[in-house]
Amino acid sequence: MAISRVTKLYAVQDCKIAPLTADPAGGTPTYGALIDVPGIKEVEISGDVEVKELRGDNTLLDSDSAISNISVSFPHAKLSLDVMAALVTSTVTDAGTGAVETSTWEMDNTAKPSPFKLEAVTPISGGDLIGGDVHFALHKCILSSFPTIGLAEEDYKTPEVEARAVPLISTGKWLSVVINETAAAIA
Repeated sequence: MAISRVTKLYAVQDCKIAPLTADPAGGTPTYGALIDVPGIKEVEISGDVEVKELRGDNTLLDSDSAISNISVSFPHAKLSLDVMAALVTSTVTDAGTGAVETSTWEMDNTAKPSPFKLEAVTPISGGDLIGGDVHFALHKCILSSFPTIGLAEEDYKTPEVEARAVPLISTGKWLSVVINETAAAIA
């Protein structure tokens, strides 16, 4: 029996990003090590469709459309300096020993957004392929706004990242959704 192509989506269990280090035309994309997005709260993927109409003889003769943009936003519960360094050309430095250890993320005036892959997963339960999962992958993303970070009075501050997805030069892949009969780790 073939796997069902239909399932419900409930919750987000894990999300990881990986720096895109190479995307050669006609070649294979290369990614750096996976980085956990800690405390992932949501992954929202949306897009824009550009519609062109052909008019003449005082009537609509034809219409055509094209997907012009795919974007993603992913709020997460905890700040990760490694995520920040993967999103923007910057450095993370660890120093000190014992009770005086520090970890510092620094961005200078030459910083620019870096391309990355995002993959998120949700488990399938409640009658639809129990034990399976659904993976969403955006193969090449680039920041569309600076990540929201900072502090809040008497509350937790939730970092949020917004990015635009673009097709890979090497393969043309843009967005993938995979339903697995048996749950699989993000790889």
